[in-house]
Amino acid sequence: RKTLSTFLLLYCEHSVFVLEEEVNLNCPPLGLESLKVKDGQLRASSYKRRGLGPHRSRLNIQSGIEDGDIYDGAWCAQHKDEQQWLEVDARRLTRFTGVILQGRNSIWRWDLVHTYKVQFSNDSLVWKPSMNGTEEAVYEGNQDTETPVLALFNTSTVARYIRINPQTWYQNGTEGDICLRAEVLGCTLPDPNNIYPWQTEPTESKDKLDFRHHNYKEMRKLMKLVHEACPDITRIYSIGKSYTGLKLYVMEISDNPGKHELGEPEFRYVAGMHGNEVLGRELLLNLMQYMCQEYKRGDQRIVHLVKETRIHLLPSMNPDGYEMAFKKGSELAGWALGRYSYEGIDMNHNFADLNSVMWTAIELETDRSKLINHYFPIPEQYTSEEAFVASETRAVINWMQNIPFVLGANLHGGELVVTYPYDMTRDWAPREHTPTPDESFFRWLATSYASTNQVMSNPDRRPCHNKDFLRYNNIINGADWHIVPGSMNDFSYLHTNCFEVTVELSCDKFPHASELPIEWENNRESLLVYMEQVHRGIKGVVRDKDTEAGIADAIIKVDDIDHHIRSVADGDYWRLLNPGEYQVTASAEGYFPSTRTCQVMYEHYPTLCDFRLTKMPKQRLKEILAKGGKLPKDLQLRLRQLRLRKLRCEYALIA
Repeated sequence: RKTLSTFLLLYCEHSVFVLEEEVNLNCPPLGLESLKVKDGQLRASSYKRRGLGPHRSRLNIQSGIEDGDIYDGAWCAQHKDEQQWLEVDARRLTRFTGVILQGRNSIWRWDLVHTYKVQFSNDSLVWKPSMNGTEEAVYEGNQDTETPVLALFNTSTVARYIRINPQTWYQNGTEGDICLRAEVLGCTLPDPNNIYPWQTEPTESKDKLDFRHHNYKEMRKLMKLVHEACPDITRIYSIGKSYTGLKLYVMEISDNPGKHELGEPEFRYVAGMHGNEVLGRELLLNLMQYMCQEYKRGDQRIVHLVKETRIHLLPSMNPDGYEMAFKKGSELAGWALGRYSYEGIDMNHNFADLNSVMWTAIELETDRSKLINHYFPIPEQYTSEEAFVASETRAVINWMQNIPFVLGANLHGGELVVTYPYDMTRDWAPREHTPTPDESFFRWLATSYASTNQVMSNPDRRPCHNKDFLRYNNIINGADWHIVPGSMNDFSYLHTNCFEVTVELSCDKFPHASELPIEWENNRESLLVYMEQVHRGIKGVVRDKDTEAGIADAIIKVDDIDHHIRSVADGDYWRLLNPGEYQVTASAEGYFPSTRTCQVMYEHYPTLCDFRLTKMPKQRLKEILAKGGKLPKDLQLRLRQLRLRKLRCEYALIA
């Protein structure tokens, strides 16, 4: 038996002796699920139709709503016999250690493989079976269609090709088909002679970060290490607890952590709303490490972000769900384990449905001047203790209400696309383009992430599951994809000043740890570029003309955009806008409104647009009398004029 470093492949005409190793190595997946394995590397003995071809044999691939289209949920053989096979070409010598199998994803069919054999080859002509002692090994497959089942080989085998050969399957009388989804585990052998240079893909990152999956304790430890490395620009705080008592930790990055600075916008990233969509969690942990390192190194881009922005990173909104998925591992968690909260709540549908409140008001109110278009109040039934609202959702809502966020993004997984509000259709149609008044800016936000993401922007990439988002330039209105009532994005837009999009980061919800460095490389620029968009548009302070004090809750209205925002406690505000000229009006209770023209340029900084509002005489009088003060002469004169005007009107009516 040869060692791994000195193995020889012995050819005898068409025969190949495939070397075996007794010990199973901890090898990563080849990448059927992550699309690292290309469609051309997959072959099959037969298939029923294009939509059930070998390219659909990827672990966790999701079918379209209608069976029979080109996006079905597995490879399915045309024939029903023991000679059917699915073949994977690793394209270079690989030490194969195991296979993971799933049944067919379908809402109409129940097809799965119960047992199977495995064969190996170096030329796809001569095949050697996987053995169990002196007999050909038969591996256990699936008992349901969704649970991934791992089979580790008794002896790892070095080869280029591997075949999965179903032996028994769910018959369902005569209706059952041979269908499966799979992942193959294997370690690529070293290539010291550079025989396969064209196949060498980058697997590392130039950044020295902690690339691995972090459970709750490890996440907390890493955040503490970042804070200790950069205590002057970081702060760790908790916004609440999960159902099981795990804290929802946030890392703040700012040159003055713990304090809102006048004129400085607040930004947030939220990850892990679905606990099994883990890439966002790791990217945010990488991001806080990276920003700390680069700030200390003097990288001017990062220094500027830290000094001009207050950044909040919530890496795990659903830590209970994550812990469930983490215990199973990246390939065995399946498509849904850990998605929901401990109570079984999907937090992506758990925010107050303010869309329905808004559209109902529009239908019932005849006087459009009485309609509101922002800061919609939360319905009373939603805030009651009996409401089916996750403790994690309540904590995030309180966080959104307490910090004046301007821009945010919600990081998900399982697709490659950026979605923007609204996420819900007006008439509950299954899907329909449903734009906000800020459609053009939301499209810009989504594009800023998608166009700088190395995978999304690749014109040659294949679709993840059942929709080709390349046709939409990798961005889509949420409601035009599928409806999500009670989404975080819509709630944020309708209840606060904050604009928010959803970023679907990868086809694979739970990438293997070996893929994390390249996923960071794919997303690093996008994460930074998107944060920088918080500085687009206009910003300013609304002040009292006499006292120069900031005015809170002043309404900022932009002509021709039917969505207002408000100033915060110190009177400062931020209004995200695309380049152009805008008529902007600031108004506040007890003040005369003020309008001015604000020009937004293409530079990466906002246009200053301050307002000084004059108090109405009635408001000034009320404040002076409340303090027991004397009326100033200008106010006395103004009141005298108002009385005279009133008397003249009364006299005219009598006459």
